[in-house]
Amino acid sequence: MFGYSRGMASLDPRAVLKDRPSAGLIIGLVIAGICALVTFSFDVLDGDPVRFTIALGLAVAPVPLLLAGVLALDRMEPEPRTNLIFAFAWGAGIAVLLAGILNSLNLLYVARALGDPDSARNLVATFGAPPVEETLKGIVLLGLLRFRRRELDGPTDGIIYASMVGLGFAMSENVSYYLAALNHDGPQGLAATVVLRGVLSPFAHPLFTSLIGISVAYAANRRGAPAVVMIVAGWFGAMILHGIWNGFASFGGLPGLAVAYLILMALLVVEITVIVKDRKRIVGLIHHYLPPYERNGLVNQADLFMLSSLRRRRQARTWARAHGGKSGARAMSDYQLAATELGLLHERAARGGVDEASFLTIQRSLADLMAYARLSFPLPERHQARAARGFPPPGYAPGAPAPERPNGHGPGAARPGHPPSAYGPGPFHGPGGPPPGPAGPPGAGYG
Repeated sequence: MFGYSRGMASLDPRAVLKDRPSAGLIIGLVIAGICALVTFSFDVLDGDPVRFTIALGLAVAPVPLLLAGVLALDRMEPEPRTNLIFAFAWGAGIAVLLAGILNSLNLLYVARALGDPDSARNLVATFGAPPVEETLKGIVLLGLLRFRRRELDGPTDGIIYASMVGLGFAMSENVSYYLAALNHDGPQGLAATVVLRGVLSPFAHPLFTSLIGISVAYAANRRGAPAVVMIVAGWFGAMILHGIWNGFASFGGLPGLAVAYLILMALLVVEITVIVKDRKRIVGLIHHYLPPYERNGLVNQADLFMLSSLRRRRQARTWARAHGGKSGARAMSDYQLAATELGLLHERAARGGVDEASFLTIQRSLADLMAYARLSFPLPERHQARAARGFPPPGYAPGAPAPERPNGHGPGAARPGHPPSAYGPGPFHGPGGPPPGPAGPPGAGYG
């Protein structure tokens, strides 16, 4: 029987994957911050400091709630915080500033050509702004595809990153809209604009750009012409949807706005459905690729059952926190994330998205993390004997099936004297995987 070390520090899955804030990321955040300050400076010049403060407060107020809604969709395989922060900062700073400059130049050109500022504004909003804004928001997604490809494991990741850049863009853009409404129409105009942009359509920009995000995530796991075609299709889809929304709002009045709103809600329902199906796909990958690791003692049937739903994962973290405090809950979170990443790694390799050397390196890192995290699982002493026979302790995985061979020597067992190996099966070897390498740290599964 193996014991559990309560004092071991939990490891960060992203640290194992060497996800550190790079110099490029830091420089990008600084540039994005400068761009945001320049944008807000223009807004201050368009009004007075008091009105700008009011507009800024109204634009920022709903952002925490909106971010919470987006991040709630990203619980099965959370994305690195640095990537999410950069995507938001890009939208709030760089994309908004450049879009504002280009849209203003377009408006001046069209207004001079038509001689009618109101018509020019509607035309630019419908046909000029969507290509400019979606392109500037989409550039950061192409950057992720180029430099952080392995973080794009499915459509959910694309939607999350697109939503972050869209929320950042909408927040900064709303400051300008709210300030203009307050300057031209007073408090009543401001209230109407806040309801339209902040209440009725807060996810408009994220939904537009999410079409690019989905296409980029698709391309991350494909090569050649199909990937390029998908990105182009997603880009045009985002621009067209954005143009439809602006066109109905500009030319259709309230009836047109209602139609555009229904289209937006339909897309929201479709994307939520995509996210739900993507979660089921990830669970399927876990059940397909992780069972062979039972012979290494990294997983067993109770673990697979626990990893199969967000509710069960939350129950396991609650159990870990109840018995081991914050360190226990962190260890459980590390284990869950590493196991999920391991299933996704296998899928990526099966599609040819990672070479053998990289696969084996990342595989070992994830397996090591799972083994170390298990060391910190807060298993009470009174449950250790049954856990050694393959029965999960109460609260860990309620409803999990009983082990097939509860004698401590089944396929999920880490037999006495044989700690879990840090290696497991891989797509570049036969069904049995590579030969076992050096043993991992002495820890115990529940097998």
